[in-house]
Amino acid sequence: MERPTRQRQRAHETEQESDETVQCPECGSAEIVTDANQGELVCDDCGLVIDEQSIDRGPEWRAFNHSERQSKSRVGAPITETMHDRGLTTTIDWKDKDAYGRSLSSEKRSQMHRLRKWQERIRTKDAGERNLQFALSEIDRMASALGVPRSVREVASVIYRRALSEDLIRGRSIEGVATSALYAACRQEGIPRSLDEVAEVSRVPQKEIGRTYRYISQELGLELKPVDPKQFVPRFASALDLSEEVQAKATEIIDVSAEQGLLSGKSPTGFAAAAIYAASLLCNEKKTQREVADVAQVTEVTIRNRYQEQIEAMGFR
Repeated sequence: MERPTRQRQRAHETEQESDETVQCPECGSAEIVTDANQGELVCDDCGLVIDEQSIDRGPEWRAFNHSERQSKSRVGAPITETMHDRGLTTTIDWKDKDAYGRSLSSEKRSQMHRLRKWQERIRTKDAGERNLQFALSEIDRMASALGVPRSVREVASVIYRRALSEDLIRGRSIEGVATSALYAACRQEGIPRSLDEVAEVSRVPQKEIGRTYRYISQELGLELKPVDPKQFVPRFASALDLSEEVQAKATEIIDVSAEQGLLSGKSPTGFAAAAIYAASLLCNEKKTQREVADVAQVTEVTIRNRYQEQIEAMGFR
């Protein structure tokens, strides 16, 4: 199987100008591939290196996605939605060091300070861009506190930009819409975070987050599916230092309970927490209800109620 990191092309595609078919002198195979990273011609059957240090006749430009490949972008970092200018402007480092890592003189430091100040000023031309910059920085801050990957930040930024273009921000706080966009992105990317967890890192009340989330999801037609409690099991079990056996048993309990219709109208975090508590008892890795409740951020009463329902569904008394 060819390695995905190697940009391999068939030799007959690169040798179209000469109309010659390259064959392996060792085994006679015509399956010759080009390793662009190493500059080699390699037989795909026996692995013989036929030619070394060959000239790379490919394009000199870099591309990170299809649109950049079509436009033949040659310079710069990939475009990102997490910055208000999509990362197209320059930035001046705050370290006050030159290219060799040496500290700048006091005169140069003062000059760089003025340049840095004006650079920040000219990056935003109006109040709209300043508000967008603030909202995207809030999304980045909350995503970092929640420990979600970069893809979620990108999706949250796109959702916020869509809400801004549809004029859904009017009459609502920037922080509330930004938090709702991040919550929606977590659900859309299959990395769920509960509303309580998102509200903890936000600066707006949980009730406002929920109300704004429902509004923008309806207006933008996000069509988000209900959260599956099984998605919470690995994170909760890891925090409780439970084994893979407990995780598998908790997943089985959730599946059996869901088949009997017990999941409808229940909180997914509470349902996952109760399944983990029941699985820890069945696998002799007992955890108290208080320990599980602290990790899942639910009450012990919720765990007890869901636990009784799940045990009955599993046929235990």
